[in-house]
Amino acid sequence: MFGDPVRSKTIAFSAAFIGLIAAGSWISIPFFPVPFTLQTLFILLAGAVMKRYAFVPVALYVMMGAAGLPVFHNGVAGLGVLLGPTGGYLAGFIVAAFIAGVSFESSSRPVQVAGLAAATLVIYAMGIAWLMYSAGIGLLPALAAGVVPFIPGDIIKAGAAYGIARRLP
Repeated sequence: MFGDPVRSKTIAFSAAFIGLIAAGSWISIPFFPVPFTLQTLFILLAGAVMKRYAFVPVALYVMMGAAGLPVFHNGVAGLGVLLGPTGGYLAGFIVAAFIAGVSFESSSRPVQVAGLAAATLVIYAMGIAWLMYSAGIGLLPALAAGVVPFIPGDIIKAGAAYGIARRLP
């Protein structure tokens, strides 16, 4: 690690984003079956800051929660959360962080915005697929419960992540 600024930066940013994502999970509004949280803001922001390495803190965050550390929404933890209705969204976070990160390796603003949108859509797609399977519901009820209520907030969070990222060096 000594003498390798890229590795040092990755470790430091990973620690910071694990903490931010965990804190964002505590800032939640209970909603069934999926709560409103600020996790997606920090996942998209991790992509903007860490580029393709953003999947590292997100994957570590999911592993920490699966291992029993109370980092998921409202302090829940364990494999049961990953196997429950929110598990697909949590798995989608990892893929979304990578997609957002790769898009921010480009200096093109349209590519970055498209990357944030694609990352959000991946979270929705993986979340809905798992919600349908785990809850045994159809596509329309899953969309009504797991996507539609979140669209306005996720647009705001993606805009905030983009705005913050544009101001960082």
